[in-house]
Amino acid sequence: MAIYDPKSLKAEEFINDEEIRETLRYAEAHKNDAALIEEILQKARPIKKERGYECRGLTHREASVLLANDDPAVTEKIYQIAEEIKLAFYGNRIVIFAPLYLSNYCVNGCVYCPYHLKNKHIPRKKLTQEEVKAEVIALQDMGHKRLAIEAGEDPVNNPIEYILDCIKTIYSVHHKNGDIRRVNVNIAATTVENYRRLKEAGIGTYILFQETYHKESYLKLHPTGPKHDYDYHTEAMDRAMEGGIDDVGLGVLFGLELYKYEFAGLIMHAEHLEAVHGVGPHTISVPRVKRADDIDPTAFDNGIDDETFAKITACIRLAVPYTGMIISTRESEAVRSKLLRLGISQVSGGSRTSVGGYTEEERPHDTEQFDVSDQRSLDEVVRWLMENGHIPSFCTACYREGRTGDRFMSLCKSGQILNCCHPNALMTLSEYLEDYASPKTKEVGYKMVEEELKRIPKEKVREIAAQNIADIKNSNRRDFRF
Repeated sequence: MAIYDPKSLKAEEFINDEEIRETLRYAEAHKNDAALIEEILQKARPIKKERGYECRGLTHREASVLLANDDPAVTEKIYQIAEEIKLAFYGNRIVIFAPLYLSNYCVNGCVYCPYHLKNKHIPRKKLTQEEVKAEVIALQDMGHKRLAIEAGEDPVNNPIEYILDCIKTIYSVHHKNGDIRRVNVNIAATTVENYRRLKEAGIGTYILFQETYHKESYLKLHPTGPKHDYDYHTEAMDRAMEGGIDDVGLGVLFGLELYKYEFAGLIMHAEHLEAVHGVGPHTISVPRVKRADDIDPTAFDNGIDDETFAKITACIRLAVPYTGMIISTRESEAVRSKLLRLGISQVSGGSRTSVGGYTEEERPHDTEQFDVSDQRSLDEVVRWLMENGHIPSFCTACYREGRTGDRFMSLCKSGQILNCCHPNALMTLSEYLEDYASPKTKEVGYKMVEEELKRIPKEKVREIAAQNIADIKNSNRRDFRF
């Protein structure tokens, strides 16, 4: 039997089934232990320091106890602390991005994904480099600066060379005042050498969803194709970091397996990265199974309701306080609104999950990977965020200034990241307002910018940010950053 070891590089040892089961037994046995609950909550709270805040985070076992507790008063405390942590490290900024689907060719048999090999009635499509360029221009015309590229796993149709060519094309497109300044990559597990090539191509974060940490379920859900190899898939982040990618993003697809098991596995994976590489995940995503072509989410009997979903999100925020948290347009406006308060720091906007969808006037559905619940335009999402007190940020400065991996985390933990992020968010928001926003959004936006400038604590930084914003308004100068 495999022994649990967070420092091991073997999947069955750092995501250890017996350790997860023992954790769930412990959580169930102690979920109503008031003294223990209070002790865990106190540990999770951000501590004010002379410079910034400090958070200790929670172990997978401590976090699982909170998740198992069903006292509404405790849940409310969890929510309050999650909000405190979010504001301490990310403030009221919300980073904006969009997914870009390059190809839906795939050789895997994943039973929850419409791109699975046996789905013969979905049209298969792969973007040419000219089509990639057209998609990028459409995204730039919306105002996007940050993309997450997606592609099915197919060594013939989507080899690493194709992905690298697409990244090069994306970065090469300069349309009017538009630029894509950061390309995150969500593609199948690959080799150290290929991760090295992705790093050299200038990617931001490498994202790979585990889908499920339950190995038996994983093998059933991925019956055919290279993704069937649980160990190779689960160990991908270690290979990515060995290849020089220091920003990696985790996630499970909630609804495939029992959520408490998945939650414990997810936190254990974050602990493993911290133990081995000295830095945890740059981001954690929280997708849920959604309807799509040939996929009925009710076929999976582990679905979770909105309240449970919110509690999972808040508990992740307490356990892994410094990580960015992502929610996509899989979720409705109402769900996204609630989760923004509980720890989410990145959202997609104006998303289309079909291959070539951004150049189409009408939203295409025939090649969608999943149904989009929030179908508002980017302009509507930006205005909605501002009207709810959030600063929409198109900032990519940390990545481009080399503040990644442990350097980003050390700045985040010390609170110094606030001296960069707040003014950078306001400057990139001003770019959006000037170049892309509707009159109403522009009006709301500049009122927010004016008020938020006053909150920059350092006078010199405040003066420079204000001058840069004036230059953005009065000239074609762009891309200021701290």
